Amino acid sequence: MTGGIQAFIDTHSAVIGLAILAVMFVEFIRERYAVSVISLLGACAFLALGLLDADGFFSVFSNTAPITVAAMFILSGALVRTGVIDAVASFFVARAKRHPRLAVLEVFGGALAVAPFMNNTPVVAILIPIVFRLATATGFGVKKLMMPVSIIAVLGGCLTLVGTSTNLVVDGLARDAGMLPFGIFEITPYGAAAVVAGCIGLLILGPWLLPNDPPSGMMGDTEDGDYLTELTVREDSALIGKLAGEIGPIKRRMKQVRAIIQGSRTSWSDLETVALGAGDRIVLRAQAADLLTLRQNKDFLVGITRGVLPVDDEQEIVETMIAPTHPSIGGRLADVPFFNKLRVRVLGIMRYRHLPGPDLANARLRAADRLLIAAGPDSVQALRDNQHLLGANPIANRAFRPDLAPIAILALAAAITVSALGLMPIAVSAVLATAAILLLRCIDPAEAWASIDGDVLILIFAMLAVGLGLEQAGSVRLMVDWITPMLRDASPAMLVFLIYFMTMLLSELLSNNAVAAIVTPVVIYLARDLGVDPRPLVIAVMIAASACFATPIGYQTNVMVYVAGDYRFMDFVKIGVPLNIIVGVAACLAIILI
Repeated sequence: MTGGIQAFIDTHSAVIGLAILAVMFVEFIRERYAVSVISLLGACAFLALGLLDADGFFSVFSNTAPITVAAMFILSGALVRTGVIDAVASFFVARAKRHPRLAVLEVFGGALAVAPFMNNTPVVAILIPIVFRLATATGFGVKKLMMPVSIIAVLGGCLTLVGTSTNLVVDGLARDAGMLPFGIFEITPYGAAAVVAGCIGLLILGPWLLPNDPPSGMMGDTEDGDYLTELTVREDSALIGKLAGEIGPIKRRMKQVRAIIQGSRTSWSDLETVALGAGDRIVLRAQAADLLTLRQNKDFLVGITRGVLPVDDEQEIVETMIAPTHPSIGGRLADVPFFNKLRVRVLGIMRYRHLPGPDLANARLRAADRLLIAAGPDSVQALRDNQHLLGANPIANRAFRPDLAPIAILALAAAITVSALGLMPIAVSAVLATAAILLLRCIDPAEAWASIDGDVLILIFAMLAVGLGLEQAGSVRLMVDWITPMLRDASPAMLVFLIYFMTMLLSELLSNNAVAAIVTPVVIYLARDLGVDPRPLVIAVMIAASACFATPIGYQTNVMVYVAGDYRFMDFVKIGVPLNIIVGVAACLAIILI
């Protein structure tokens, strides 16, 4: 870099830093690239222009926040792997048959109890099918129950320092700025105020503002748990030339058959009279057990694959869920990248209360879709390692390790208790607990690494570097100098409200962690310039960055229930805006008064 250019950069470093930040914000909104990629490119821009020195760039890897987040991901994965979450889910579904209303409250209460101590994504992923079963058992509409699952999980995450990765990011930045570390339960009183206000608001406003399910029949003649699948008639099948209605396995399932595809011709009616030929595809819906039964029939190939997949390779049947981050959402199932890379056969696709279509290959992917896949061991492991898929669990036998469940529970409880008593930082206790569950085989190493959301870690590391770059470039100082005169006459209470609702508004549009990483250092500098304690303002950032309900993109679990519940965007706005205000006012008052 020439001396003149370097001199220009040095002279205008603060403005250039803000320009990089502005470009990042624009790209966050446009969503052309993943948030983690944009954040990483932003960090590299600071490094390349000399606004952030190499020592500073690499110093972010010593920050304890991402390490703690990774450890909590693994501890959460151990609870899933040992069957703790599945056992709790089965208990609540059984209760719903006897005490439906009480069971719904217990499920929400269970989510609220678990969310402060484990990652919200697996919690909500597990609760989605439970909510559908509860809706059927209780008569409540799915749309009345699904959105509250995400809202309650998010509120629960505001109760402890480890409840969300955002809390840990803010804590790490506060430490870097010279503040004392937050205790694991330090934010609990303020989070509790948000939880109480949010739950009361949900109880009062939910019946009025949450949408109703469409009338019976509007969602298709499918049942919860139905997969769309297709049977391809083999070249050597004994069924060639026979009518579909005369073939035993098909005759018993004629009501489930959607279409028969013969080359370029598709039959939708009078399917019993269609004569089958080699390569004809029968599109139907089936429960998992029924689908696996059909797979034993030697006259058909079940599902779709690319190329030839020897039967010997189909050693395991797994079910996986499409994460909201999957790059193929909106695309055809047949075009998903793992078809090109792995030897797998997709047996079926399930979407709650709606059957995808028109056939298996052309089904358009949506977040929270479930795929039933046959694959060999190497391919199964690759599916589990795929960060855009949530789990890859055996469908017939999920191979839980219930005998190790007490150890997984004890490890998580010990990590939290030791930190709460001040005996060691949460990062240390979480890492030690992770080592214990790996040593005692509560979760295998490969499963442990697969349970870590790599995008989240990259985002955290990158935004820590961006925050440090803004500080070294003088951009944070410049922003504080702009804001301070406008807020000099504001009371500490007014500052809490302003910081909270500014952070909340940004978090509705952008990544929670990115917003927290940018706002936190600005808030700390601002508080010191105004001569007020920064701690209440930092707590406001913690809660506001997570407690955002007005858009489905406000939080990852919002995306999951948005798709699974078949909501409209405005459904979130109607209930989310008043909830944001109620929760925000309650949290701010608690921060001011406690």
